Amino acid sequence: MFLGLRQREREKEEMEKGLTGLLRVQVIRGVNLAVRDLLSSDPYVILSMGKQRLKTRVIKRNTNPTWNENLTLVVSNPIMPIKFRVYDKDTFSRDDKMGDAELDIQPFMEAVNMDLKGVPSGTIIRKLIPSRQNCLAEVSCISWEVNTVVQDVCLRLRNVERGEVELQLKWIPVQREMIS
Repeated sequence: MFLGLRQREREKEEMEKGLTGLLRVQVIRGVNLAVRDLLSSDPYVILSMGKQRLKTRVIKRNTNPTWNENLTLVVSNPIMPIKFRVYDKDTFSRDDKMGDAELDIQPFMEAVNMDLKGVPSGTIIRKLIPSRQNCLAEVSCISWEVNTVVQDVCLRLRNVERGEVELQLKWIPVQREMIS
């Protein structure tokens, strides 16, 4: 029993060392997604960062789905990108790929690590421009909103004929007292 307690304390210490915070990813909607069934698709999104993998619900028969789902990632390695994969749900066969995208969170994490106390809510901290080196479909603003860092993102899907996914990142700081 004493050994188990020591192990839990050691695990807690390791978690505290590696844990930076939580990243809430609101998967808002898909825009002009590819058709993979007869006339439409049944899309869902899988997002992953390292070993973490989260999934939205399936929206039936819709190439412009609205998910409005909040998925929360634990950030322990802030240089790791978030990977997004969109699929068409099929009942009797393997789900069809509908594109993928990657989002570098380093600029977001740089904003999180700034001292923003006293900065007015609504202040834009940084603007990211679409380029061949990223999947941004349009300018993405990182801003300070109600005491937290927020980023609105529209990603252009790769490896597919068309489609975009709109999302919002929101930082959730973790208080050390919460870890137990």
